[in-house]
Amino acid sequence: MKKYLPSVIIFAVFEIIAVTLWLTKNNLFYLLNFTYIGSCISLGLFLFLKGKRYARRCVQFAVGCYMLIYLGIICQENMQIEGFWYYLFLGVFESATIHYAIAKIFGCALFGRGWCGYACWTAMILDTLPFKQPKKPRKKKLGAIRYVLFALSLMLVSALFLFKIANLEKIMF
Repeated sequence: MKKYLPSVIIFAVFEIIAVTLWLTKNNLFYLLNFTYIGSCISLGLFLFLKGKRYARRCVQFAVGCYMLIYLGIICQENMQIEGFWYYLFLGVFESATIHYAIAKIFGCALFGRGWCGYACWTAMILDTLPFKQPKKPRKKKLGAIRYVLFALSLMLVSALFLFKIANLEKIMF
């Protein structure tokens, strides 16, 4: 039973976040959102610890579809880095800011870089492609490109705000 303790801890952490945000923001969405995601991730971790090959794919599908279809398409929230900057500049605490705080900053700081790939809708889509591993190693290192894209997305959203572009919420979706 001790072997499965990490999945219980993950669930407990998500429940603490869920209840705290629900009570402080007085919004039931936070309780449902974090309970669902925490349940999926802890179930996936439990399956992984039991040696099931499909554990990561189950979590990716459950959380990825939720984020892509429900949060992205139905709720029309931009869950990408531009959505993070947009909501941050607006000064609101929306899905993209929560997503980046938990999935990209705190989750990775606590659990390493595999965290985002385990329950990410982008990783879910990329993992379904038939191209798993490159046949040859890359000739050039492309590590700096992530910082360039980060800066470009910040500049794009900043420019949209500075120039007071009309219909910004539609553009960001």
